[in-house]
Amino acid sequence: MANAAPSLETLAIGCDIGGTGTKFGIVDRNGNVLFSGEMSTKKHKTVETFINELYEVLSPLINNAGGTGRIKGIGVGAPNGNFYTGTIEYAPNLPWKGVIPLARMIQDKFKLPVTLTNDANAAAIGEMMYGAAQGMKDFIMITLGTGVGSGIVANGQLIYGHDGFAGELGHTIVFPNGRMHEGTGKQGSLESYASATGVTLTAIETLEKSDEPSLLRAVPTDQLDSKSVFEAAIQGDKLALEIFEYTGKVLGLALANAVMFSSPEAIILFGGLTKAGDLILKPTRAHMEENLIQVFQNKVKILVSHLRESDAAILGASALVWDQK
Repeated sequence: MANAAPSLETLAIGCDIGGTGTKFGIVDRNGNVLFSGEMSTKKHKTVETFINELYEVLSPLINNAGGTGRIKGIGVGAPNGNFYTGTIEYAPNLPWKGVIPLARMIQDKFKLPVTLTNDANAAAIGEMMYGAAQGMKDFIMITLGTGVGSGIVANGQLIYGHDGFAGELGHTIVFPNGRMHEGTGKQGSLESYASATGVTLTAIETLEKSDEPSLLRAVPTDQLDSKSVFEAAIQGDKLALEIFEYTGKVLGLALANAVMFSSPEAIILFGGLTKAGDLILKPTRAHMEENLIQVFQNKVKILVSHLRESDAAILGASALVWDQK
């Protein structure tokens, strides 16, 4: 956990709930994360035990920051988090199913105001306030992690749609009748190909279809992940390089479609897969441009988030608090 002496102004709590882990921090208005930590999400079979642990780990940090009187509120980013209702609804990557009134439950536990949104929307807000999108009014934030999330900002406004769920680029279909997504039961979604999980599935399929020698053949299938593919690729492994090329091709196609409907100034990529650098960025850029009609070509920047991965979603979630009147 990071520690720093808090200043005297009001502070906000940012909480990013992921399918595997949850990150949280106490943040000032300038985007300084004063205290932070993380805990497991997936070990909690019920949301009640999750909130109890969140309270246990956050309470000492709140005390170190000067007590609840200093905290303006809690902002939460979560998969399928609905800004309008404060509920998580049918999140495929979380252990809790159905509709969960998460904002109300956290508010009841902490006795602080709570604002909830989709995790990718939170990251977009953080990027707009503190990162690569400062000064931009039109951009798309893409999170490439266990899944693929997106937050769309147009004319300076985050697009929520009429029901709070706009911006699910990861669930758009890139291959009709394609790879099955276990969480949604839909076939051929972007998330099934361009997430860390998708890279792993592509690696397994590629190894099965090819007899070509590869460093990846030494990795047991149940231990194969996107990191294994990256480590093989930087050693020049042909199959691993092909896996990244294919992933970039699929992502580039999806980004071209996104560009043509919203004409953003930039697409900002965030999350674990961006650590692969040009292995993923070069094919993504090339295939995006290839699929764009001429009026959109060579206009849209693809940027990697300027924010530290450990801080970005926390900052975005905390920014929800400053937005509240």
